[in-house]
Amino acid sequence: MWSRSIIGTGFGIYEINTLSCCTIKKRGEQFMNYIAHKNEITGQIQTVKEHSENTANLCREYAISELKDFLYAIGLLHDVGKYQESFGKRISGENIRVEHSTCGALAAKDNYAIPAPMALMMEYCIAGHHSGIPDGGFPNDDADKSTLCGRLTRDFEDYSEYKKELSLPELDGLGWMKYLFQDCDNQLENVIDKFAFLTRYVFSCLVDADSNDTAEFCKEREFPRKLNTDFTACLQKVNARLDSFVCRTELQKTRALLQNQAFQNAGQDGDIYLLNMPTGSGKTLASIKIALERAVQKEKKRIIYIIPYNSIIEQTADVFENLFGKDMEILRHQSTFSYEDEENGSEDYRMAAKTAAENWDAPFIITTAVQFFESVYANKRGKLRKMHNMSDSILIFDEAHLMPQNYLQPCLQAVAYITRYLHSEAVFLTATMPDFEKLLNEYALPDCKIVRLIKDTAMFAKFQKCKYSYIGEVTPSELLARCCEYPSSLIIVNKKATARKLYQECGGKKYHLSTYMTSYDRKKILREIRQELHQLELDYPDYKDVPENRRITIISTSLIEAGVDLDVYTVFRERAGLDSILQAGGRCNREGKREIADVFVFDLSEDTKKNALDEKANLTKGLLEKYENISDVKCVDEYYSRLYFMRKEDIQKNTMHRECSDIASIPFKEYAEKFELIDSRQVSLVVPRDVQSEKLVEIMKYTKEGNVRKLQNYTCSVRQKELEDLIRQHVVDDYGTGIYCLTNMDYYDEYTGVLFEASDYFL
Repeated sequence: MWSRSIIGTGFGIYEINTLSCCTIKKRGEQFMNYIAHKNEITGQIQTVKEHSENTANLCREYAISELKDFLYAIGLLHDVGKYQESFGKRISGENIRVEHSTCGALAAKDNYAIPAPMALMMEYCIAGHHSGIPDGGFPNDDADKSTLCGRLTRDFEDYSEYKKELSLPELDGLGWMKYLFQDCDNQLENVIDKFAFLTRYVFSCLVDADSNDTAEFCKEREFPRKLNTDFTACLQKVNARLDSFVCRTELQKTRALLQNQAFQNAGQDGDIYLLNMPTGSGKTLASIKIALERAVQKEKKRIIYIIPYNSIIEQTADVFENLFGKDMEILRHQSTFSYEDEENGSEDYRMAAKTAAENWDAPFIITTAVQFFESVYANKRGKLRKMHNMSDSILIFDEAHLMPQNYLQPCLQAVAYITRYLHSEAVFLTATMPDFEKLLNEYALPDCKIVRLIKDTAMFAKFQKCKYSYIGEVTPSELLARCCEYPSSLIIVNKKATARKLYQECGGKKYHLSTYMTSYDRKKILREIRQELHQLELDYPDYKDVPENRRITIISTSLIEAGVDLDVYTVFRERAGLDSILQAGGRCNREGKREIADVFVFDLSEDTKKNALDEKANLTKGLLEKYENISDVKCVDEYYSRLYFMRKEDIQKNTMHRECSDIASIPFKEYAEKFELIDSRQVSLVVPRDVQSEKLVEIMKYTKEGNVRKLQNYTCSVRQKELEDLIRQHVVDDYGTGIYCLTNMDYYDEYTGVLFEASDYFL
């Protein structure tokens, strides 16, 4: 007897034989050894059977409960192509190429053909477990194509001996299909997006299991230990820090009340928690307390702290390391950091961290939004390997409003899927909160379980430390003249070239900051600025009668708005998006020592026409005219509501379902290559600034190997066209490494950064 079930998918009808078609009988015992790996040092061999069963068991261990048996089957089948006679010859030393991954995909198709989507997911993952998840392709693709459809048409040697050695499990096809179509509302586009997400997750489990078992067999020495973190002890330290704060001023009392509101509401169960708190209200500390409490209460495996920029990852890690000490070993994961180059910490710690960086098997991770989302939408095993360790986690998105609008739907989908299907929780942290509840329900998943941690926003008004005024169009000279009237002024402009020009025209005590300068020089300038500001406050506590020669002008791009702790008297901000304006306001009167400070929003006369094309800047202008206080919650709500309405097409344009017509043709590889969150027009340029950096460049010159981690401090950012111009002038060389270095220091100034003509160019 067998039963037949029919499920309508929105793109076809699938017939599931729940008792017969998914039943695989155990075959006979092995009669010879088929070798998967050979340890070249010890001479030991690992059979295909041993490796397959080990990988299958690890797959099941890593998997969420709904997919444990499914992943066990994939683990068993992934290397059945190694039962080919030619693979044995290759292991024995013959110089031949043997394709084995596609065989596993064909075996999955043979054994689990019904339901078709279940078999298809197996095929994608197994076929790609070395080279990456392939594009689905089309039924007429021939064997020369690298698509899944093309590869499945290839001919292979007999590998059927796997049937005698491996006992494949019976799978609940009906249950699997129900899980796939959950929350999809029978809509094809929803099915495609969810299927693609789950495929990448399953792939992640498979490749990490495969890698770990292979490494375990081939190891020359014991695996390094895992990084340790005691969430309970860390929570106690956070509570002690919060208890130590003295609430004397009205602002301090309000800060404590606001934080307590968030803590009380965090006791509610949800998938995504929205923490909207004004600048200076202690958002970071509040978010980590909430994350630790949830992690302890719900027994989560890890906390992943996601920040918007590479430039602030170090200082974020330093904050937590200073707070938690030995109770927390932090994994920093960013594109420019390697624990192989790390000079601090023991060898034991460095090896543990290096291993964890490959698959995020660590309790506390700090990474960037770019690294996080590209690890969800990649197709290669190196990046996707860590994705399954996003399950059973607490995700904190610092400055969540900075998610890129052109990829907003895929980013929101990723968070919603991870929390809903991988049993994680997320905290969105920002001072300018869009209506994420509406956005998540519209673009990610219906009925997202969202908890607003701050429900009473009436106290926000007490954090108003700045008055925002639009002063209209000004010339550079008019702007600089106004700045000189104040004890200390910060001018923030939208372009690096503008910042440099204003600095060159400015008189008196002045400072300049932009990514044309190396991190080395920016840090040095920031130290000087903080010292000058501190001394100014000591000498003139009431800021009255400050002589002209002591007045300070700082000219910067938007880099100063995130993660840079400065407190100036007055801010001048070139018109931009409302979020940028409010972030700029956070650079003055930070502790509320004065009743109110001024933030002046301006347009430079020479850039007015260009700004007219900027939707965000135009919205801000209208709101400045409409609202007395643009930091008001109603103003922020209106800004994001209008912005997302105008950019609805941009929000949706880069979703997976727009790239294909059904799950069999998903372009995993093509989509991963297109999914770039970093502006590809920006290029890093190394500028040797001291003896150490000069030595690093010399080593790179002669060995053709660059230490990216150590060179990071001496790196600035230029546009691709600017780099090409420098190359034409023969002042840049990469020495065959792909890491570009400035070779003529006449093209660099420590106060303004990269020059595009030498100072003596016209002499």
